[in-house]
Amino acid sequence: MNSSTHRATALESDRRMRTMRTPDRLAVFPAWILFVAVLGATFAVSIGSAHSPPNIPGLPGFGKSAKAPPPRVFGDSRDQAEMVVVVSSAKVAPGADVPIAVHFKLADGFHLWPKPGNPGAGLAEFSGAIRTDFTINPDADSKPQPINGIEVHADFAQWPTPHGVKSDFGDGLQEYAVYEGEFAVFIPASIAKNAKPGLIAVPITLKFQACDEKGCSNPATLTLTANIEVTTGAIDSAPPSAIFKSFDPSVYARIRAGEKPSEALEFNLFALTFSIDPNGAGFILLLLIAAAGGALLNFTPCVLPVIPLKIIGLSQAAHGSRSKCFALGVVMSAGVVAFWMALGTAIATIKGFDTTSQLFQKPEFTIAVGVIIAIMAVGMAGFFTVNLPDWVHLVDAKHDSYAGSFLFGIMTAVLSTPCTAPLMGTAVFWATTQGPATILTVFAAVGTGMALPYLVLSANPKWIDSMPRTGPASDLIKQVMGLLLLAAGAYFVGAGVAGIMVTPPEPPSHLYWWFVSALGTIAGGWLLVRTFKLSKKKLNRAVFGGIGALILAISVFIGVSQTAKGPIAWTYYTPERLAEAQRSGKVVVVDFTAEWCANCKTFEAFVLNTPSVSKELNADDVAAIKVDLTGNNTDGNALLKASNRVTIPLLIVYGRDGSTVLNASDYTIQQVIDAIAEARTKGAPDGR
Repeated sequence: MNSSTHRATALESDRRMRTMRTPDRLAVFPAWILFVAVLGATFAVSIGSAHSPPNIPGLPGFGKSAKAPPPRVFGDSRDQAEMVVVVSSAKVAPGADVPIAVHFKLADGFHLWPKPGNPGAGLAEFSGAIRTDFTINPDADSKPQPINGIEVHADFAQWPTPHGVKSDFGDGLQEYAVYEGEFAVFIPASIAKNAKPGLIAVPITLKFQACDEKGCSNPATLTLTANIEVTTGAIDSAPPSAIFKSFDPSVYARIRAGEKPSEALEFNLFALTFSIDPNGAGFILLLLIAAAGGALLNFTPCVLPVIPLKIIGLSQAAHGSRSKCFALGVVMSAGVVAFWMALGTAIATIKGFDTTSQLFQKPEFTIAVGVIIAIMAVGMAGFFTVNLPDWVHLVDAKHDSYAGSFLFGIMTAVLSTPCTAPLMGTAVFWATTQGPATILTVFAAVGTGMALPYLVLSANPKWIDSMPRTGPASDLIKQVMGLLLLAAGAYFVGAGVAGIMVTPPEPPSHLYWWFVSALGTIAGGWLLVRTFKLSKKKLNRAVFGGIGALILAISVFIGVSQTAKGPIAWTYYTPERLAEAQRSGKVVVVDFTAEWCANCKTFEAFVLNTPSVSKELNADDVAAIKVDLTGNNTDGNALLKASNRVTIPLLIVYGRDGSTVLNASDYTIQQVIDAIAEARTKGAPDGR
């Protein structure tokens, strides 16, 4: 035989893609209230409410008129596409080059969407398409894994030239790129020179969606296996199958010359969209973007409460010694970078761990973070005069000690992980698909960017000279910030317990928010009252009293808004609910959220829950679906990965035909309204 043709083995045949001390001059604060409030959050979530979205969306089809539809076997795109794996040689020697072909044969009238970045000359790419792609791994949701004895050059795969078909998806009549009929994708591979004789199995997992002029079938995930026999004896000298006539063997010379494949990463910052190639000089730009995202993490709701405390600490250190101030800043920065490096190491080495948010999907971790934050807040703000146990001092981050500064840096970085800064998500997602060295480099850039503001402040202590170093004013600021930090501790403890109690897809309990609200209310009230006692100046009373009143009002608002049902009739995600919503021809809006995601709560409160947006989400032709990742939501995590994201918040708007109109981690009110309006123009599927 001319070649070894291996029939597809569906490893997942039924699987669908789813897709202290109190100063003498200050009144002693009733400290027992603080412990009761934090511990109370642990028990506040024992009562949960039930509420109840889903396959990955289909897209409008077009092209040739379809003949009688093929019989339904799988109920997805495998019914319209037949795939086989073909190896160029049945037996190969160590060190040999062996291209692998994946041969597609589509039913008449059906097409697949091209791989991203491969539209063909003069052809348009449909942004909402579910594209044809593969990974060298039996698990489509995991990173590619190396295979002993062979190197698969997946980035140098040769894809066919797409055909063009005309259609109007709302942007006027354009010629869009598709794959039709029979075609092959060639994957170069090389046998290691020291490969031992025997059979090498190469798992190739395909993701694809078949469409015709009437609509789209459900997307499919299928694993095929290419079996290659390595031998030191006689090899297969027969010419390869005719399938390989269009394979370009010069790719091996380019690979050996060290050529890097080009790829474009698209970044979205609200309405601004741009892309870069992370190879070559583009990698430096990617690191700068990752560092910028890290710096912006300091301005997210997760980190803001700790910044004033650290600034006061630096100010106190600067008053004694400028060199010590800088040294403490360096040590704190090292703590920030160390955490991000440790996180990168975990992602690079632990199988199945590839998202930063996975940490907070472990309720035990979330609760531990909350307890540590609460203890550190007590120590930093000086609430108690009692002697605490020795183990407490291990997490007592005093500003004037190197150990405390390092620990404070780690805590600051830990606090940032539930939040995603603009620009950071794309860079981190790309990094998790690369090798260990690249992962560590990108995560080090994120940590460096996050640490940079503290390093700059410590090197320029004059910039913070206006901060009070000692006395009642300084103590008041530390107490208020400590109370807010305690509120953060109660938040994480409550979110962790909610994660333990919840059973997806039902929503978690929100009762713990009342304890968070109570601590914030106490902080605002304490600032308001003490300001009037400590200062007689009208300006100080107006400014700081006003800030106290604002904190108080916001805290009450948080308690009321987070425990209320809300203005939107959300359906909680399951694959079946999402599929049903899409079959009904509705616009589908999917919101990814979690109790531990402070950014998610911010976007929900100030974008999604606004009257103009909630009106659109409650419309009869819109299905509002919430994917809550608070607990161990396996289906929700699968949908997040299928959406090419590893972090939340995330909002996706699908058209009535299933096309993706918006996929964004940061968005405005007008963007959401415009996306829903555009989604309504995207036709309707035929229900297949």
